[in-house]
Amino acid sequence: MDYKMLFILVEGDDDKRFFEKIITPLFEGKYYLVKVWKYAQQKKEKVSKFLESIKAMSAEYIYVSDIDRTPCVTARKQYIQNKFKEVDKDRIIVVIREIESWYLAVLDDKSSKKLGIRYSNTTDNVTKEQFNNLIPRKFDSRIDFMQEILKCFNIETGKHRNTSFRYFIDKFNCEV
Repeated sequence: MDYKMLFILVEGDDDKRFFEKIITPLFEGKYYLVKVWKYAQQKKEKVSKFLESIKAMSAEYIYVSDIDRTPCVTARKQYIQNKFKEVDKDRIIVVIREIESWYLAVLDDKSSKKLGIRYSNTTDNVTKEQFNNLIPRKFDSRIDFMQEILKCFNIETGKHRNTSFRYFIDKFNCEV
């Protein structure tokens, strides 16, 4: 194995939790080090310097962003590139709509029933608010619910239920 490093830049805690549990292990064997880094609470200058340092180390990175209110993936990538000149558009992954849709995507029918939520064939349009409304009362918190999801995830199911999740897995050739 080469001593290559991969940095995955994510927005916040929910993204970091998801990527550390589900995505990071998919890169094992490909990279010496895979590190998930939260950028949403950082100053713009710090994010820019972090991106520059990644490039200076000849490391690789993936910049992950929710699509939020932008009309399409291309517009979101352009918005990010306008904000951070250091970002290569080919290293940007746009989650549709928000990371919560990826959480739900990796649940199969059996696990959905076990957690007490209704299964749907696609999670492409799930928003944070919709996700929050699905949380069964038996969970103490949103984080508790997310952690339970991460205990029973199924990547193949996620690929079938969410277009942007499938794109990510295929783009980076993540073997399941």
